[in-house]
This record gives sequence, C-alpha cells and structure tokens, in this order.
Amino acid sequence: MSPSLNIILFGETGVGKSSVINLIAGRHIAQTSPDVQGCTMSFKPYTFPVNDRILHIWDTVGLEEPEMGVNGYLPAIEQACELIHHLTSQGGVDLLLFCIRGNRVTATTQSNYRLFYEVLCKSSVPIALVITHLEREADMEKWWERNVESLEKYGIKAAGHACVTGLPTHSKYRESQHNIARLLEGHRGDGRFNMPAEGWLVEFLRMFGLFAPLKKESKRKDIMKVLTKRCKLDPKVAEELAVKLEGGA
Repeated sequence: MSPSLNIILFGETGVGKSSVINLIAGRHIAQTSPDVQGCTMSFKPYTFPVNDRILHIWDTVGLEEPEMGVNGYLPAIEQACELIHHLTSQGGVDLLLFCIRGNRVTATTQSNYRLFYEVLCKSSVPIALVITHLEREADMEKWWERNVESLEKYGIKAAGHACVTGLPTHSKYRESQHNIARLLEGHRGDGRFNMPAEGWLVEFLRMFGLFAPLKKESKRKDIMKVLTKRCKLDPKVAEELAVKLEGGA
C-alpha cells in the first residue's frame, strides 16, 4: 500500500468543504449543513481508504469569516496552530487543499491562501485548489482557463487544481470525482512538513520581520500593519488582535 496522505482542507464557510470530502471518499461521510456557524472555530478529522492508500483529511475553517470579530479570529488562529501541531505529531502535512467558490477571486481568497500557505506552513507544503459550485458551467474546466490569470495576480499559485460540483445528483458529479481523484494521484506524500516547535506566533512575527525587540506602541503598530496590509483584516479587528498578541487586555 502507498504511503498515507495528510491533507488540510480549508476555505471560507459555505464553500462546500464537506461536499468535497464526500466527493473524495465516494460516499457520504461528512455532514453538510446550512448552519454556517456550526463548524466555525473547529477542525474535524476524517480517515478513509481511497484505492491503494489511506487519506487523513482535516476539515478546518478559513480565517476570514466576515462577521467573526476579534473574539472569532483569535480562536480560529489558535485552532489552526493546534491543527498544525497535531499534524506534526502524526508525521506532518503532505498537502493543502484550498476550496474556493467558482465566482470572482477576492481579497478574502488571497488572505486565506497567505495565512495557511505562507504563514502556517511557511510555503513548504504543496497547495492545490478545488473550485466548487460550478454546476452552471457547460465545461467546468473553462472556469480555470478564465480565472487562472486573476489568481496569479493575487499571488495565488497552485501545484494542481480540480474543478468540481459537490451535488451528487448533478450530471457532472462523476466527472468531478474523476477530477479530484486525478489531482490527489499527483501527490504521493513523500515530503512532509513539520511545524517548528517554537510555536506559531514566533514564526508569524519572525516571518514578517517583527521579532526584534520593539517598543510596545511601535510593535503594536507594526503588527497591525501586517494584519491589515498583508492579511487584509479589518483595521479595528487588527488593532484588537494586536493587543491580544502583545498579551494585553
């Protein structure tokens, strides 16, 4: 049997991550729900065999929920850190699957990409895109052809992609299964990433040049700049989060 594959599946709430898991598994194992708050600030593991190997998929929430506020962002970031450390104990991360809805690419799409790929995984894990909600496309692959340049303009580069519909009753569902299976076949799990033991916050600050000792006011300002400019967070949320990152109230 081929090596198992450890996968982080992420994307905004409502993008169809549970449907993607069911698509990969070939059966209904992940509960889909219209309750967008039901899965927020959590990650859930799924383990199942596909052909000649075992897949371990961790379904996690994206970090750009529009109405979460600072009390939502901080636990979400902490959950993401916990996930990375948990995966380290399981042997590391093989692949990031980034689910995006098949409409226009936005700054939110860019933020999720950067926070998971660049910050949490230090650009050291292959990342592939799964484009969902393509039921209305006569040819699903045409979405990629129309939007790949826009993705590249946002700095989003992928080691592969799959254009899919997650609706089991749709005529393109079997094609979607083939697309996602072909994507996963290209990743054999031979180079796993393990997060450094010193912890995510240190890595976050070091990555953006903020680890050097600074005055409190200057440090907060620099952290806010990163959160607003680089990660596209709302300025008020960024300020409150910066205070919490400093250990303030």
